[in-house]
Amino acid sequence: MTPPSDIPSDGQPVSPVRQCFLQRLAALNVKPTIHAHYVRWAENWTKARGNRSADSTTAFFDALGRSSHLADWQYRQAVDAVYILAHDILALPWAAAYHWQALSDQAYALEPDHRTLGRETIPVYAVLPPPTENFASLPNTDTEIARIVEALRRAIRLTGLAYATEQTYVYWNTRFTRFCLEYLKQTPQHAGPAGMTAYLNYLSLERNVSAATQKQALNAMVFLTKNVFGLTDFTIDKPAHGHAYRRPPVVLSRREISTILAHLDDPWKLAAQLMYGSGLRLMETLCLRVKDLDFDQGTIAIHDGKGNKHRVVPLPCALEEHLKIYLATAREKHLQDLAIGLGETHIPEALARKYPRAASEWAWQYLFASANVCAHPRTGHIARHHLHEHSLQRQFKEAVRKAQLPKMASCHCMRHSFATHLLQSGTDIRTVQDLMGHTSVETTMIYLHVLKRPGAGGPSPLDLP
Repeated sequence: MTPPSDIPSDGQPVSPVRQCFLQRLAALNVKPTIHAHYVRWAENWTKARGNRSADSTTAFFDALGRSSHLADWQYRQAVDAVYILAHDILALPWAAAYHWQALSDQAYALEPDHRTLGRETIPVYAVLPPPTENFASLPNTDTEIARIVEALRRAIRLTGLAYATEQTYVYWNTRFTRFCLEYLKQTPQHAGPAGMTAYLNYLSLERNVSAATQKQALNAMVFLTKNVFGLTDFTIDKPAHGHAYRRPPVVLSRREISTILAHLDDPWKLAAQLMYGSGLRLMETLCLRVKDLDFDQGTIAIHDGKGNKHRVVPLPCALEEHLKIYLATAREKHLQDLAIGLGETHIPEALARKYPRAASEWAWQYLFASANVCAHPRTGHIARHHLHEHSLQRQFKEAVRKAQLPKMASCHCMRHSFATHLLQSGTDIRTVQDLMGHTSVETTMIYLHVLKRPGAGGPSPLDLP
């Protein structure tokens, strides 16, 4: 086998390895304009002796992830280049078992409007009320949408709603404003309740949305009318109803969960285990910090969950040893970051002003930190954020595919399974309600659908003698 060091620099004779590498890139339909970048990543990997073992390759990408000037797509490009060389060309013994896609998925940067960063990257400024204007004609659509969105974001943040709610309300009211200007030839304020009814009918009859989607749009428009336009007393004509249905949650059996976990690797496996073992939501899991784990008490503290609620859930005993080993590795990586002037994580700006050193303290580090450091979209501050939720969803979906499960299983199914299995074991429904963080016990009762209850778990007629 030709050693990987035979890939020469530009200007040297083309070696057999380089020629095979370029031919493989062409076969994979990689654009010729970026072949040189793939070659450069492969050369850097061989110079760092990454071909020696899986551990040396991991060390190479750990060092690569510490570069603040490296974009997330460049990191993933480097993984692709090394994979092609190590797996397809050199056929190194360890390359077939190395989880290249899992490594690549750890390097997705958070978007500027991501719910973790959105409140800080989309600022809202206090302004004086504008003078009353009488429009001789309709305002420009984009200008009117920008004005309404600015006022809407200000009202939402003064009300204290969650950022996910802000994103939803901005989305629906943007569409509602465009509908009023382009279809009703009125501004949303002048269209009033009649315009809201017309839009709900449009969603139901022409867009075929569900009743839940229609209700979401209605809530967004009602908030806009009350808190931005100042119309507090109004009625809406009954619109056409959307398609009303409520699917039961998808619940996995213990065997199915074990099969899925067998096809995951850390940190994705550990995240999935916590979602099932503690009933955590996807973002609650990824936003966990080291300080939230209490091994002595055997608990996990969830801060600012859905509805800005806080709760305490059990830390599975079966995961304690696994977590301690994982944390020891993460702490060593954190110390290496500190040694080169990095080691900071993202914390809210108000907290950073109160505790200037908190961002570099071990307790505040994300449990599931990103593989690479990146700049804050607004401040430019270099720090490690948590893993992107899309990466975990992608890894989980791939594990479900490999497990060949005939179910539409998602990450949230682990939380559904947590509640259902506790109820099956005889746990009181009020206890499950507290652990899930549900405001109403009626929400928790949806998990009773899989339990053997009169009228719900009877035998099939085919099974009768």
